[in-house]
Amino acid sequence: MQDQDHPQQKTDGEIIQALRKAPDAENPFKLLDLRLTPPKTWAAGVPAVMAAMKDLVEEKAFFRGNFALLKMNQFKGFDCPSCAWPDPDDERSPIAEYCENGAKALAEEATTKKLTAEFFKNNAVVDLAKLDDYQIGKLGRLTEPMYLPPGGTHYQPVSWEQAFEKIGAHLNALASPDEAAFYTSGRTSNEASFVYQLFAKEFGTLNMPDCSNMCHETSGTALRPTIGIGKGTVKLEDFYDTDVIVIIGQNPGTNAPRMMSALAKGKKNGAKIIAINPLPEAGLMGFRNPQAVSGVVGEGAKLADLYLPVKINGDMALLKAIELLLLDFEKKFPGKVLHQDFIRDKTAGYDAFVQQFEKYQLDTLAEEAGIAPAAIMEAAQILAFKKRIIVCWGMGLTQQPNGVDMIREILNILLLKGSIGIPGGGVCPVRGHSNVQGNRTMLIDEKPTDEQLDRLEQFFGFKMPRKHGYDVVRAIKAMHEEKVKVLFCMGGNFLSATPDTTYTAHALRRLNLLVCVSTKLNRGHLVHGKEALILPTYGRSDKDIVKGAVQFISTENSMGVVQHSKGVLDPVSTNLLNETQIVCRMAMATLGSRAVVNWQRYHDSYDAVRDDIEQCIPGFENYNKRIREKGGFYLPNAARDEQKFAEQYDHRAPFTLTELPDNRLEADEYMMATTRTHDQFNTTIYGLDDRYRGVHQERRVIFMNQKDIDKAGFKAGDKVDLFNYDDGIERVAPLFIIVPYPVPERNTVTYFPETNVLVSVNNVVKESNMPASKYVRIKVRKHSEEVWKKVEEMLVRGERQR
Repeated sequence: MQDQDHPQQKTDGEIIQALRKAPDAENPFKLLDLRLTPPKTWAAGVPAVMAAMKDLVEEKAFFRGNFALLKMNQFKGFDCPSCAWPDPDDERSPIAEYCENGAKALAEEATTKKLTAEFFKNNAVVDLAKLDDYQIGKLGRLTEPMYLPPGGTHYQPVSWEQAFEKIGAHLNALASPDEAAFYTSGRTSNEASFVYQLFAKEFGTLNMPDCSNMCHETSGTALRPTIGIGKGTVKLEDFYDTDVIVIIGQNPGTNAPRMMSALAKGKKNGAKIIAINPLPEAGLMGFRNPQAVSGVVGEGAKLADLYLPVKINGDMALLKAIELLLLDFEKKFPGKVLHQDFIRDKTAGYDAFVQQFEKYQLDTLAEEAGIAPAAIMEAAQILAFKKRIIVCWGMGLTQQPNGVDMIREILNILLLKGSIGIPGGGVCPVRGHSNVQGNRTMLIDEKPTDEQLDRLEQFFGFKMPRKHGYDVVRAIKAMHEEKVKVLFCMGGNFLSATPDTTYTAHALRRLNLLVCVSTKLNRGHLVHGKEALILPTYGRSDKDIVKGAVQFISTENSMGVVQHSKGVLDPVSTNLLNETQIVCRMAMATLGSRAVVNWQRYHDSYDAVRDDIEQCIPGFENYNKRIREKGGFYLPNAARDEQKFAEQYDHRAPFTLTELPDNRLEADEYMMATTRTHDQFNTTIYGLDDRYRGVHQERRVIFMNQKDIDKAGFKAGDKVDLFNYDDGIERVAPLFIIVPYPVPERNTVTYFPETNVLVSVNNVVKESNMPASKYVRIKVRKHSEEVWKKVEEMLVRGERQR
């Protein structure tokens, strides 16, 4: 069928016909409108304010949006729908407690553009699929439930009652509950997350893949067996009074812009900042605070005191080199460098850890890292005589195949220094999506512990499923094998977020039913199962009205603060349901009289949900009272509050023995890492510029070192095709433009989701099973129209690239 074939053609990098235009003879860089400017050495400032306001104008929501911005991240307002960076506990800016990307996320929600039944009547799925993700995202807010019947070419309106009847019928027709999977996006509230996981368990499955499986599963996997908790151990205030902040594999200027304010404050109070990243990101180098005079007319604040341009996956060698030097310093200055009392009383395995360094040499480790020995020595000297050390990381580490080991190596350094569970010291995984951490706290987890399941079973009185479910990667494979026949997506853009795009698209097409709870249209609605439903819901900034009264939800930020969030904007439609209501009505339509849980009670009252969360999850005592207090409350964190670590080691933290990876490349291979542009949040594309890196009006670019460009016989502006050959399969991402950039030799960087097609579903992180999207071996060849045609033909035929 046409609508089942042509959308697949566009999933492989979102190729649109306009990209095939010949380059402008006067501008060899031009493909669409590519324009290059010098990369920035600082982030934020007045340009960030102007960019945010521009988005509000484009979404026809300037006044409506600015009204909402004044309430975003305020004590009586709503939580930003973008990143999970925490708000100050005590004092918040009354003008702007948000960043550029938060304002852009708000603009996406506050838009007055609407997608009605008339829009879907006039636009076939095949035509919508010809748009790129940016164009799709700019169409407007969804206003009513939509249904795509078997063989249908257009989505058509459906009543809420009919939608839930269809879901219930499909779920009840399955041979086993494990033939369904329930995906969760990070923005889902605590209340909706709790009822969602509870429904899946009452239905009978632990198939609960979620966005953590693609971003910070690695962090939790590394931290839990070591420090006893899968979360960070610092508070925001620790950044203000610390000695050293290390930022590794994380770009605060784009991924968590408000983090730069904390870094600047810490720097002003005397902290040193070490930045470790293959790219010299603007947000690591400098910050201009648009709310300060110096950020408007001055030079702003310098951030990194030391920048280490590590090779992709050279981080492990770098960390071991630093440890080697710290151990040498301790020999020269006994008791001055390492915290021997902490090591004796709070750790395990120290002697074996030290012994391993007999086989390492600084020069060899430095070569593996791609960092000069003198620069590594400088980093070690910054750390040597300091105790209050915070280490932050992002997906630059978590999406490496040995990411779990690298995070444990970071812990090794902090354990040597006694820097965990002290003011101004600890670990800080910088979570991506707002409330992605809260989802996991609410038991959105494909492998919950027996203790967690026992509590639920005791309280609700029905037998919990115990067989571990599918994470994202396993769910994709299960769909492909037709072991999963119904996929319910609570938010997100599953197709664009996941790896191996062609393979994943084929898997989605084999579903009997795909259901997406969404605020806006995305590509995940256009590559679908035999039937598909789109269920529209409120955005974080919308008034959530239940029985005529505006309600509030709660979320958890990346430092374990649970706070309330109350929308302020009139919804774009009167035909929306909140996520909790959607889950409850699905539960009632599916389970009917066999339900044990009182789903109507949850449907009618967030307070009722919170009352039962209190009974089932430790740390939520007096939930309904404390969530109404100013600023919310901190969840317990024994590693931070009591220096109590892994229970199996008598609450000590074990040192971990790790190995160096083998990163050798073939002569014609490069290592590729995917990243986002500054005009993007996860898979949501706000615009076509990457202002800080100097790339404008184009996303299909590949950053390469100039020496590599010359050696391969390329030149800047050349059009190339990218290939990956993992699993013996040829994967192709055609038509990219070479942009020279200061990346390490033999390393390249591209944007996702355009190059997700090159990430094998089997290229995963050891232990956490996350896609290793920052570690992809590729080959780069001159662009060929024949390759383009071959890819198009394969995709039209629905074949997997080989």
